[in-house]
Amino acid sequence: MSREVTVERATQYYDSGAFRTDLARRVAFRTESQDPQRADVLRQYLADEITPAVERLGCTARIVDNPVPGGGPFLIAHRHEDDVLPTLLTYGHGDVVLGHDAQWRDGLDPWRITVEGDRWYGRGTADNKGQHTINLAALEQVLETRGGSLGFNLKILLDMGEETGSPGLSEVCADLADDLAADLLIASDGCRLSAQQPTLFLGSRGAVNFSLRVNLRDSAYHSGNWGGLLSNPASILANALASMIDPRGAVRVEGLRPAPIPESVRAALADITVDGGPGSPEIDADWGEPGLTPSERVFGWNTLEVLAFTAGTPQAPVNAIPGSAEAHCQLRFVVGTDWQDVERIVRAHLDDHGFSMIDVEVTSSVAATRLDPADEWVRWALESLRRTTDAKPALLPNLGGTLPNDAFADVLGLPTIWVPHSYPACAQHAPNEHLLGTVAREALAIMAGLFWDLGER
Repeated sequence: MSREVTVERATQYYDSGAFRTDLARRVAFRTESQDPQRADVLRQYLADEITPAVERLGCTARIVDNPVPGGGPFLIAHRHEDDVLPTLLTYGHGDVVLGHDAQWRDGLDPWRITVEGDRWYGRGTADNKGQHTINLAALEQVLETRGGSLGFNLKILLDMGEETGSPGLSEVCADLADDLAADLLIASDGCRLSAQQPTLFLGSRGAVNFSLRVNLRDSAYHSGNWGGLLSNPASILANALASMIDPRGAVRVEGLRPAPIPESVRAALADITVDGGPGSPEIDADWGEPGLTPSERVFGWNTLEVLAFTAGTPQAPVNAIPGSAEAHCQLRFVVGTDWQDVERIVRAHLDDHGFSMIDVEVTSSVAATRLDPADEWVRWALESLRRTTDAKPALLPNLGGTLPNDAFADVLGLPTIWVPHSYPACAQHAPNEHLLGTVAREALAIMAGLFWDLGER
């Protein structure tokens, strides 16, 4: 038996309709982790759907309660072949965002797969049930082709709370570090650079969300009687934000700027074109850090965004000076940023610029991760994808967005390689979420080849 046979078996799994059958059964579980009433369904998905699937791979599986109250459970599975073989950890999540059933267009049901041309509609088809279904099926094809052997040891971690920020994931990885010890993480989530281009990414940018508040008075005062006599919180906050972000969108706070982009990252991004495809906005060529390419700005640099700004009553403004103003901001950052000290850095900046009346509150944060693009595991994975697709894959040192990769890169200390099976216009988290059939079929071949090649090392 051969690699070619394994890849062919994986695409036959798609062509036969078996992939659609398995995915439809999984989409039907309403695993909305943002709805506390779905706690039983989260556990049921692991017990009734995923446990039998991993047991077919020869794994022993158990469901682990979340150490964080209210967090979704985890499934941990393990197949051990030989101490001398490498050990792979793979990860996915079975929870989805709220279905928002009434917002889907006529003829679509978020809990039932509807195929229209190349689009497979259903909640979780792209994020993440379709993606972990592909990976589990590819593993099964390798196992069957090799006559009951993978050629490596396998560990599987399935998360049922990723859409609520993966509470408890880092704690579980720390508490069960021996159970989850491995040589490499290969996982799938997020989107390809484009539908046509197989993609690897090696981590994700981190995120720190924080709020700025100016509260000067308990009420508003008539702007005719008091204009010019009372300081305006909205004007103060607007000027404070302008001191942090320049007119082109570049970060002005020195402590929030990253170190220079490493050469290995620049090299990886040299031939990356940012284009979300049809329906995506046109890139503003003159926005962001000067001197960087678009790919460097989103994958290799930090951005500071104002997500919301309120003062007074925008829906019904009155002729009055507001008593308070508030802005919600987000720092997206790359590895090397002092993200755990953002509140102090922002506080010091505001004080230095005369804005001591502004309060700062960090509301959430996630670390950034990035495997060096020059790592030997990266070269190996790129060659595997090239061999399967006869095309050069896109290599992103990290996503522009954020995934809970720090649990694997930092807590478990693993090299991390992500192979996404969706595309930018998949409408994940939105009504009419869908997976592309052509991408799914190619992804089955890619993952079967990748897992086969791991067994050959």
